[in-house]
Amino acid sequence: MAEMNLLHAINNALEIAMEKNDKVLCFGEDVGHFGGVFRSTSGLQEKFGKDRCFNTPLTEQGIIGFANGLAAQGSVPIAEIQFADYIFPAFDQIVNETAKFRYRSGNEFNVGSLVIRTPYGGGIAGGLYHSQSPEAYFTGTPGLKIVVPRNPYQAKGLLLASISDDNPVIFFEPKRLYRASIGEVPAEAYEIELGKAEIMVQGSDITLLGWGAQLEVIEKAAEMAKEQGISCEIIDLKTLLPWDVDTVAESVVKTGRLLISHEAPLTGGFAGEISAMISDKCFLHLESPIARVCGLDTPYPLIQEKEYVADHLKIFEAIKASVNF
Repeated sequence: MAEMNLLHAINNALEIAMEKNDKVLCFGEDVGHFGGVFRSTSGLQEKFGKDRCFNTPLTEQGIIGFANGLAAQGSVPIAEIQFADYIFPAFDQIVNETAKFRYRSGNEFNVGSLVIRTPYGGGIAGGLYHSQSPEAYFTGTPGLKIVVPRNPYQAKGLLLASISDDNPVIFFEPKRLYRASIGEVPAEAYEIELGKAEIMVQGSDITLLGWGAQLEVIEKAAEMAKEQGISCEIIDLKTLLPWDVDTVAESVVKTGRLLISHEAPLTGGFAGEISAMISDKCFLHLESPIARVCGLDTPYPLIQEKEYVADHLKIFEAIKASVNF
């Protein structure tokens, strides 16, 4: 075991994958000798050479188009989009090519070996162009997998699982936690199953559901609720596509209540899909309406960031309202 922050865990996973398979390539804007804007690929070009870790032009559509081509001919590309806010120029390549390649060809060829890494979310005073959480745009796209880790241990295991998975994966990394989240991580390779949620804390009164950096906020709200005698069950979804309906439904049947929290705006956020599915499966077990505590329906503000975010205080108030409904 070694103590790592989330950034080191991702770098370690990339190094292990590149050592194991010489078809693994890392590329993106400033990914090479610079190590990327967050230094997540530091040292990889020096160790594996410029043919396997290299910079690309500033063109997200080109990065993903190039990655699709590499994956289609047998390489294992790990493409970095420097900020999730800038993934949108590549939207057509991802949803119309990456996700559909296997189906379009009748499974004669595919781009299932592709992983797209990108840092998402707020908390770094990045303003409207460096703080967005665009995961919901991709959850309506069959053919993709969407993965979001919450800590270093999860980041390494989920990234290695994403690289070995035979489907294209978008791997959203919570940039606020890159250096803030520190934990014990095995030095050797390991994988964490995709598509399986984790019950982090057992509880009896209400189920709290989130992913990525939002779990830290949810845990803080749950501690406040515990002081009020409210027992919270906390679930980390980890994979949004496909998401673990059964684990969440079983928890809601037990607690009778569900609160979902994410950084992205409320309208069109993935919490809406979860809410609809759980309402369908657990309607007769619900003791109160499903609560959603999310970002506001505005562009991500800079000066008003604290007012915008779904913080522990907002979640705590929603927990009380749900339990006292």
